[in-house]
Amino acid sequence: MRKKMSILAACLMAWVAMPQQTGAQALRGNNNQQIGSISSDGTIRNRSHAEVGRIKSDGTICDRSNRQIGIISSDGIVRDRSHAEIGRINSDGTVRDRSNKYLGKIDTDGTVRNSNNASIGKASGVKKEWAAVAFFFFDF
Repeated sequence: MRKKMSILAACLMAWVAMPQQTGAQALRGNNNQQIGSISSDGTIRNRSHAEVGRIKSDGTICDRSNRQIGIISSDGIVRDRSHAEIGRINSDGTVRDRSNKYLGKIDTDGTVRNSNNASIGKASGVKKEWAAVAFFFFDF
């Protein structure tokens, strides 16, 4: 599950970082390096611009083969492919795991912070739910 989370995170990062795509937003690491992008249609690309996943309009999270690996519900709950809750993104941007442990926060300016309040990246212009999926729940 951790690998799938990493894949999803990279996808989201890629979707945000792809400047040559219309509506694409960059995902940046804590040194401001581009780590991926997310386009307006939900396509997530890595730093090499390869498609690594997608977040569909209904919240379904898919890997590069279009297999569902998770879902984000409208109330901020993040579930894995088995529909088990793996975390939550609250309306204030705080991110918690399934045990309610504080993982971090997505600030209003897109700064992504870990549980120690240290900046771990930036996702300006990206929905906070998508940024949280990329940075905290799935690794693309």
